[in-house]
Amino acid sequence: MKLNFPAINMAALSMAALALTAAFCNQAVAIEQQLLQQISAQQALQLMEQKQLSSVELTQYYLAQIEKNNLKGAQIRAIVDINRDAVKLATRLDAERKAGKIRGPLHGLPVVLKANIATKDGMPTTAGALALKGFLTKSDAEIVTQLRAAGAVILAKSNLSEWANFRGEGSASGWSLLGGQTKNPHLLSQSPCGSSSGSGAAVAADMTLLAVGTETDGSITCPAAANGVVGIKPTHGAVSGTGIIPIAASQDIAGPMARSVADAALLLDSLTTAAAKTQYGQSLATAALSSSLSTPLPVKKVVLVRAYDEKFPAIKAMQDKVAATLTAKGVTVLQINQWQLPEQLGKDELTVLIYEFKRDLNQWLLDYQAPKTVNSIAKIVEFNRKKGKAALAFYGQQYLEQANNIDLTQDAKAYQQALANSKKLAAAMLDKYLVDAGADAILLPATTAAWAIDHIKGDDYSFGSSTAAAVSGYPAITIPAGMDGVLPLGLSIVGAKWSEPKLISLATLLEQQLPKRSIPGYIVSVK
Repeated sequence: MKLNFPAINMAALSMAALALTAAFCNQAVAIEQQLLQQISAQQALQLMEQKQLSSVELTQYYLAQIEKNNLKGAQIRAIVDINRDAVKLATRLDAERKAGKIRGPLHGLPVVLKANIATKDGMPTTAGALALKGFLTKSDAEIVTQLRAAGAVILAKSNLSEWANFRGEGSASGWSLLGGQTKNPHLLSQSPCGSSSGSGAAVAADMTLLAVGTETDGSITCPAAANGVVGIKPTHGAVSGTGIIPIAASQDIAGPMARSVADAALLLDSLTTAAAKTQYGQSLATAALSSSLSTPLPVKKVVLVRAYDEKFPAIKAMQDKVAATLTAKGVTVLQINQWQLPEQLGKDELTVLIYEFKRDLNQWLLDYQAPKTVNSIAKIVEFNRKKGKAALAFYGQQYLEQANNIDLTQDAKAYQQALANSKKLAAAMLDKYLVDAGADAILLPATTAAWAIDHIKGDDYSFGSSTAAAVSGYPAITIPAGMDGVLPLGLSIVGAKWSEPKLISLATLLEQQLPKRSIPGYIVSVK
């Protein structure tokens, strides 16, 4: 099926990137480009402190990478809009550093935001939907305010699965009407997974140092696994959702995506609320650093889920390596062969998401003054019906329609029952091991290697392991932990609420011991 994407956004994006990079292409660059490739946040900060690297140079580098691989070259389509003030912001931050003023731990570091996060900077906030094309919010999301205060350069916005993959059935992860299809930079024919597909692919493809994704159920953990990067889904409530286009407040959460656990922890430190910082009791970046210095690991026992070994040999090989690594470090590894969520959990979760989608999205559209023609779910549904394939392309809007049909008053009781029951079932699934068995963490394969992009059949998930943590609100970290041919495999590490410091320490240890993260090869196809 051939899809016709609007050319205007892509052309404007290319012109913006070209204009920003061309203005500086003749400047002397103090750092060799090779040094900047796949650089870590910690390395970049150290070089800036030593006056061997500037924020402008780093920002220029990523703008050039976007120009090279986003719309040209591999055509990853991870980025949908560029901040025209990015170099200006970097220049200002360099001047502040020179004057001895450091705003915070991200001073001068570029960050990409998912396109459902509100920014007051000339970049639209659209969730990838035609209904919100060109929509400019009048204020920043709360996490954007925090990032600016921490010294981040808001570089660009990333593509996503439209409406964070909650528009309708039969979607293909990483596709939106406005952004087109994000590709997996390891193998371009394969899915980047969703919905934070653009954030994950941009980090993997070296278009940014750091990115922010959002998750309702699997939208950080799955693209982190598929693209071979680190993603952290924090404890629910640890990061403010104010200003982020919602699906459901009871599960939505923003989190960092980066190429290392330490970089993800550094970004998460700047995203968390004051209350979360109190709960953690320490810097999350410090937790990662402590593990890298071989201090005693605050993890004594873990559960390793082997339920997918028989069907997926590459996952079995990954799990064998994980078990051997932790055992050698003195960690007790309880290996289990069963991992089956209660069927009722899935039913109750969908009831909750549909109800809250109407309640929360309608409120966001009013609060952020969306155009009157599309400032409610009812109007968006009608807009899409009138536009037909121009708005909907190859799949429908069943979730939008179901949400539109909800009566927030009459259906409140059923919703409350589903909310309470889903959280109880999800927590019980995890607490069986985290509490009853005394484990510090549960380790699961995040999903299979990425499947082929298919705009006829949609996504071909074999399994995903995100739901229990997503519904219960427990934290999860996904790290690259193995390969299936040329495609990365991700390991998810789940713990009790507010256990991020412990999980980050464990993730750092595994990162050091397991096979190194694979750098994408932009392979077109594998015979």
